[in-house]
Amino acid sequence: QVQLVESGGDSVQSGGSLRLSCAASGVTISNYCLGWFRQAPEKEPEDVAQIDPDGSTIVTASVKGRFTISRDNAKNTLFLQMNSLKPEDTAMYYCAASRWCTVATIIPSVYNYWGRGTQVTVSS
Repeated sequence: QVQLVESGGDSVQSGGSLRLSCAASGVTISNYCLGWFRQAPEKEPEDVAQIDPDGSTIVTASVKGRFTISRDNAKNTLFLQMNSLKPEDTAMYYCAASRWCTVATIIPSVYNYWGRGTQVTVSS
């Protein structure tokens, strides 16, 4: 059974940093495309970042230069380093895994394994 468990969410002030983790079990992430997504209350879900098995990344424009996606295959864990946080980054953050990777753009529908999310709240 595949499980993805996010952690690291918290309440921080604007300008602060957080590091989210996504621990995987039941799957060896080295062969998977991994992504971070977020959804704020009453808003549409938003892609955040994606990392291929070879380490290539896609980062959405709204967080580019502030967020970094990385993976530790030995620990079977995905990370999202978030710096210079803004109130508009407030959302539930989800990690996801897919056997298929898209190029140039992130497509949530290709992801078939999802975690339950971790809450990030940024106050001004």
